[in-house]
Amino acid sequence: MVKVSILYPNNEGSRFDVSYYVETHMPMSIRLLSAHPGFKGVSVERGLGGAVPGSKPAYVAMCHFLFTSIDDFLAALMPNTSVLQGDMPNYTDIEPVIQFNEVLISR
Repeated sequence: MVKVSILYPNNEGSRFDVSYYVETHMPMSIRLLSAHPGFKGVSVERGLGGAVPGSKPAYVAMCHFLFTSIDDFLAALMPNTSVLQGDMPNYTDIEPVIQFNEVLISR
């Protein structure tokens, strides 16, 4: 199993519309990507704070997709890339950090 992490750094002066992301963009993303049989789940998180009490979070938001493989994720994503990337200006001006992870432990 792989986890695809899409991380939005908490850059000073950047814009991120959490409501739009949660209520519009992510339901669309889930609908499109979950149509692939390799889709296993998704979580969306909003950063609340850093390690030091009162500090800002490193990421304003994160999305984690679970797929059976990277190839399955790419097969689900590629036909929908233009739609999903085209919607990004509606909720952010942040360039996301994307990382592929092998899930070693999950409960």
